[in-house]
Amino acid sequence: MIKDKSIAKKLIAKRVSKELKEGQLVNLGIGIPSMVANYIPKNFKITFQSENGIIGMGSKPNPGNEDKDVVNAGGQYTTVSKDGIFIDSSVSFSLIRGGHVDVSVLGALQVDEEGNIANWIIPGKMLAGMGGAMDLVNGAKKVIIAMTHTNKGKPKILKRCTLPLTAKAEANLIITELGVMKVVPEGLVLTEISSNTNIDEIKRFTEADLIISNKIKVMEG
Repeated sequence: MIKDKSIAKKLIAKRVSKELKEGQLVNLGIGIPSMVANYIPKNFKITFQSENGIIGMGSKPNPGNEDKDVVNAGGQYTTVSKDGIFIDSSVSFSLIRGGHVDVSVLGALQVDEEGNIANWIIPGKMLAGMGGAMDLVNGAKKVIIAMTHTNKGKPKILKRCTLPLTAKAEANLIITELGVMKVVPEGLVLTEISSNTNIDEIKRFTEADLIISNKIKVMEG
């Protein structure tokens, strides 16, 4: 287990970046997903969307070069590519709901072995609302969950989610600092494992039953 959260988050974001293909329209959610743009090669032709109205979102700006009017969905400073555009919410969500987003990368509070996702509320805690998560997981062609493997040592990958669901059976891939898990009808297949851990540790920090791939490999980072 990687104890340094910043290192863990960077590892997750780097690994997610390797799932993306040129020509795709990719929505990056709040938190770890927003870091993915930092690890895309400069000549890699991919378009990032931020649901608050950016098509062509770029990487995090260098210190001192922030533009207070250019922020991502999480309110963090970001950049925009030379051919990027700003759009209003109605157009942004028309793209999402219309099935035009190739990949949606989101964080989660919980995911389970059926691909159910809970990422919008913890009962009893104040929250403005679900935001765009429900639309994003239903509208995108592929959904990648990018999150830390545990929360204060407690598993976030469960047999069944216990928190209110964002969507049922919409997760396709789960990437944490410990490994990569593919959601299939039979459950969760562990396809890659971080060099910083081992299968026994992953099982210990995962409530869901894992199917160990017979072609498991070291997680790229």
